[in-house]
Amino acid sequence: MVEEKRPVKRTTIILDEEERKYIDKLIREGKEPGIKPLISKMLDVYRSMMIYDWRYPGEYYCGISRIAFVNVEFISVLLEYIPREKWWEVGRRVGEVLRVSLMASLNLKADDREKWPDIFKRLRVQGFGDFFIRDKYLIVKAPFIESYEIWGGLLEGLLGVRLDSKTSVAPFVFEIVEE
Repeated sequence: MVEEKRPVKRTTIILDEEERKYIDKLIREGKEPGIKPLISKMLDVYRSMMIYDWRYPGEYYCGISRIAFVNVEFISVLLEYIPREKWWEVGRRVGEVLRVSLMASLNLKADDREKWPDIFKRLRVQGFGDFFIRDKYLIVKAPFIESYEIWGGLLEGLLGVRLDSKTSVAPFVFEIVEE
């Protein structure tokens, strides 16, 4: 039985000189392996971020949630005015809001452990950090907030588990003590 071969569709992208110089610089510096992998990565981010929900310049929605791109210093200043003993509870509340948003916008049920890789990918794409699960441990590498209290509460509220913090500096390690 012979399979019918379909021709590969080719697309030409015309880049202006500055765009091409920038891409060449990324490749030269080893930040990107080539133009095709870079474009593939950009399309993956596009799909992951649902960028087609841009409404106006500076206004981006993912389902029911408006997403704002803010610098980490902005969030750090906000945290300075919340007493540290409330950070875990603040994180938990943020996690609960995030859980509702992920469910309503992307149909991701955060209390379903099988969906955690999809949730962790979404958080990574949005700049929260890198999340891993190892047996009964959750690991947060390169977090955008340097507070284990915020992350512990956020992950509890998001994932519907109880956590015990094992580290107080990044990478943060949390033991899942109840599900």
